[in-house]
Amino acid sequence: MSTKPTTTDLEWTELDQRAVDTGRVLAADAVQKVGNGHPGTAMSLSPAAYTLFQKVMRHDPADADWTGRDRFVLSAGHSSLTLYIQLYLAGYGLELDDLKAFRTWGSKTPGHPEYGHTTGVETTTGPLGQGVANAVGMAMAARYERGLFDPEAAPGTSPFDHFVFAIAGDGCLQEGISAEASSMAGHQKLGNLVLLWDDNHISIEGDTETAVSEDTLKRYEAYGWHVQRVAPKENGDLDPQALFEAIEAAKAETERPSFIAMRSIIAWPAPHAQNTEAAHGSALGDDEVAATKRVLGFDPEKTFEVADEVLAHTRAVLDRGREARGEWEKSFAAWRTANPQRAAEFDRVNAGELPEGWEEKLPVFESGKGVATRAASGKVLQALGAVIPELWGGSADLAGSNNTTIDKNSSFLPEGNPLPEADPYGRTIHFGIREHSMAAEMNGIALHGNTRIYGGTFLVFSDYMRNAVRLSALMHLPVTYVWTHDSIGLGEDGPTHQPVEHLASLRAIPGLNVVRPADANETAIAWREILKRYTKVFGKGAPHGLVLTRQGVPTYEPNEGAAKGGYVLFEADGGDAQVVLIGTGSEVQLAVEAREALQAEGVPTRVVSMPSVEWFEEQDQAYKDSVLPPSVKARVAVEAGIGLTWHRYVGDAGRIVSLEHFGASADGKVLFREFGFTAENVAAAARDSLEFVAGLAAAAR
Repeated sequence: MSTKPTTTDLEWTELDQRAVDTGRVLAADAVQKVGNGHPGTAMSLSPAAYTLFQKVMRHDPADADWTGRDRFVLSAGHSSLTLYIQLYLAGYGLELDDLKAFRTWGSKTPGHPEYGHTTGVETTTGPLGQGVANAVGMAMAARYERGLFDPEAAPGTSPFDHFVFAIAGDGCLQEGISAEASSMAGHQKLGNLVLLWDDNHISIEGDTETAVSEDTLKRYEAYGWHVQRVAPKENGDLDPQALFEAIEAAKAETERPSFIAMRSIIAWPAPHAQNTEAAHGSALGDDEVAATKRVLGFDPEKTFEVADEVLAHTRAVLDRGREARGEWEKSFAAWRTANPQRAAEFDRVNAGELPEGWEEKLPVFESGKGVATRAASGKVLQALGAVIPELWGGSADLAGSNNTTIDKNSSFLPEGNPLPEADPYGRTIHFGIREHSMAAEMNGIALHGNTRIYGGTFLVFSDYMRNAVRLSALMHLPVTYVWTHDSIGLGEDGPTHQPVEHLASLRAIPGLNVVRPADANETAIAWREILKRYTKVFGKGAPHGLVLTRQGVPTYEPNEGAAKGGYVLFEADGGDAQVVLIGTGSEVQLAVEAREALQAEGVPTRVVSMPSVEWFEEQDQAYKDSVLPPSVKARVAVEAGIGLTWHRYVGDAGRIVSLEHFGASADGKVLFREFGFTAENVAAAARDSLEFVAGLAAAAR
């Protein structure tokens, strides 16, 4: 088999082509073995993925987390074999047995790529379009990272310069999230981003003519992208030479993100399955797999056939990767020598550590004063922004309401933007009215590493973000969502903007910590705890949703118990507690007022503030019992939302003051009164619970 190049600009040999075709038959065999999966796209994309991993990207399979590496995102995550096969061929740790175990229990090759599960997978993809937004976030993070550590370097000369490559399919580009993210990328002029579109004209229901008719390239031109189309070979296969040239042109375009349309034929070169919707999500069948192998010159009787010389050829990327990383390390060492202070800062940030003395900058709020927790959060961010440079973020066009502007004089905007505060390395991100892509971009920023990201909007709009928030939790990413206007307390905007089911719904996401502080001091403690919980170790981190009020609420003395998720805010007077009142957020004040009424009646009453159910559940049983004594059966939970969260805490004898319907348009104080969120109603619920407990005791006698 010849190893001489067959093209002039790209070193492409017969052995390279054999490796590409090997990838095709491996995809067909893997799906055929398990009986389900998506073979067609992996077969047709094999030349593109191979070109990226073997000819284009700067990466080292022996060090998958190398800071200077290019990133690759497979947004079309259903075609996970496209990625797994390249990870196997390049030597990332996957072996042939892993491909044979595709989609089976305990394998390293699950149905969709999962971050933290398979080495070399940069993000969990599957819900279409999420990967496009992740890639945009990574490209944003790369620019901000450069601004932190090497802002003066000429373009392309910094050790922090690298590219983000992504492959998306028709489904990705139909999902609205990709339009949001692509608009943002064009606006930000992310010249380090290259998106390859698998334009195969096929979706599950058949030809994409069933649902799509716009000119996608013109759409991306309108977004401000550099756009190219790569024609296939005469036989319909992707052309590596044309693709390589397009990628090199994309890399040379530093002022705009690049979009490359690749016209492909799904399942090429399967004789009967190619260009059919069946090849998208079904095994080809034994006969068709055998026929495909004959077309490609493979033995139809063999499965998972990989020639030794093919694997030796592709694993040579280990040597090239080691060499590339060695060159990068020289430039990195030179940068360290020239920038000792920045190097020390890089080491701190890269280790996930915070600056010495940062906690001393946290504000402490005077008790008794009424402060909206969103306002308190804004003061915390402004105080910490001065000492934690890696902390950055913004809002989905609601910064004035969310109080998320960390620096009003520094906006993350590209060169050429006319606003006076525009700075390509700015602190404040203007995500625009794009909540869904904002959340997914934040995931990409967190995945990229070396920064700490937050983003804000109204709590009711978390519905727009939910899929990306779920993926934050699935990937254990240290993303902070700032959700303000947390209840009917926002008032006159009415039921469309008043969250009711959202707190319970978000608490239902495994791994998402929802934090709803009662006052300004709990807000400061919550921010402190969120930042301390940041970790780069997969499986130990978690996203947080910080849920904040629009309206002012009373400020209490700081209590470290807030960091444990639940604590005794006010203890019972006159004996052991007979009833426990549990509140969160703005409703804690109602529990405090109700306690005063009950105490006046001679009922010893404890008030528990529970800003985070998830943090509270992390505590040992002894602590939880100390806050909620099992012997005290009379309990009331009060929260201005549906009561699903609280049944396990109040038990059969307890009562819940909740909102089981939508709100209305009126002043927030009026709504609280009309819907029963009053101290009097909480006290009445406590009396009812006490009566019920007394009745149970009498019956037991």
